[in-house]
Amino acid sequence: MCEHEGGFTSFNCDATSAVHKGNNVVVAAVDNARLLDGIPTLKTDWWNYGGLTRSVSLLEVPEAFIDQYDVHLARGEGCEIEGWAHVAGAQPGISVTVEIPELAATTSAIAAGDGRAVFHFSAPGLERWSPDTPKLYKVQIHAGQDRIEDLIGFRTIETRGTQILLNGRPIFLRGISVHGEAPYRTGRANTDRDAETLLGWAKELRVNFVRLAHYPHDESMLRAADRMGVLVWSESPVYWAIQWENPKVLAKAMQQLDEEIDTLRNHAAIILWSMANETPNDDLRTHFIESLAGRARELDPTRLITAALLVRSDGHTKIVDDPLGKALDVIGANEYVGWYEQTPEDADITEWRIDYNKPLIMSEFGGGAKAGLHGNSNDRWTEEYQTSIYRHQLQMLNRIPQLRGMSPWILVDFRSPLRNLQGIQDGFNRKGLISDSGQKKQAFFVLQTAYTEHLVGKP
Repeated sequence: MCEHEGGFTSFNCDATSAVHKGNNVVVAAVDNARLLDGIPTLKTDWWNYGGLTRSVSLLEVPEAFIDQYDVHLARGEGCEIEGWAHVAGAQPGISVTVEIPELAATTSAIAAGDGRAVFHFSAPGLERWSPDTPKLYKVQIHAGQDRIEDLIGFRTIETRGTQILLNGRPIFLRGISVHGEAPYRTGRANTDRDAETLLGWAKELRVNFVRLAHYPHDESMLRAADRMGVLVWSESPVYWAIQWENPKVLAKAMQQLDEEIDTLRNHAAIILWSMANETPNDDLRTHFIESLAGRARELDPTRLITAALLVRSDGHTKIVDDPLGKALDVIGANEYVGWYEQTPEDADITEWRIDYNKPLIMSEFGGGAKAGLHGNSNDRWTEEYQTSIYRHQLQMLNRIPQLRGMSPWILVDFRSPLRNLQGIQDGFNRKGLISDSGQKKQAFFVLQTAYTEHLVGKP
């Protein structure tokens, strides 16, 4: 018997002692009750689906087996592969072999006393993964009687001043935010078809990037992103206000961060680990999330650290000065000029002050519209009003010198217990560019044109 807290990260437990010859039965009990000391906590702006929302597998492994591995491209212009593999239950001195058959590249390393084997080898002719060329290689790892095979892409990600560099070259992240909610039927997105539909819509927008909010998504989404060439922001479910002073809550957040990175670290699509979303500016909060950022860098120094920060206002000046920004490689910022404050036209006279010489991603902006509801551009909840927000926002965003990406809120309308305006929301957050039934709103095509014609942003 084993227990696990957290509904968005993978886990496993050893069932050897409970298995016997003949028929065996697995009983899984799931409780979706939100807890005051949980991650996330009681209040969220998405539906708290219950039951088994992801797959369950029974795996048979040898006594010594590979339970973790990290295979990635070393930074620089070469074709050097580096990483490690951990063999659970291994005797000292076990040999681990890593192969990329297509490149005729292979190496072997001896595991240390802790079961970890560190390797570094050259792979001449390697083609780097990118949104334009999402090349995946079959990678095989052997240790004793165990063998693992995975499809892995190889790329580097880093920053230089206010630039984001993919494979050493500046890139602008043309993105959209996405919830892990299944298209058409709602419920959790947890199949290849769900992932391909959602990312297919995103690709129609001409994106090269998605923010997967507000929790780690099912791995089917990451596999699809690898195949389809979509860069990913993967987010920890540290959301809004939680018990920052409670060490048990920090331990839960660390556990889920560990599980997120340990499960997803070999997906080339992921370039950003996000530590949190819209948390209050507080010393306890800052220390809490700085601890998470430090842990993320310890587990995976190859990717960038971010968080979606709240923005201060001083008249028509927006200020990004949250002290948490010191712990981040890339600054994320959420703002809703024209929706929760002011009018769409106010974006035309809004200026930005960013107190960090780091890349900025506008991680949320937008407004709600009910698909099929029309009127003039001043009528809230109409497609025309949402379109007006996007038109004015895009002009404003182009005036921010260090803007290096954006992920408007959001691709598809999604269920939320907080959104109950009768006849308009009816239990859905309506900020999607696509309705829950798959109908594209006018703002979809505004953003599509901006991305297609490169009318917003510069690398």
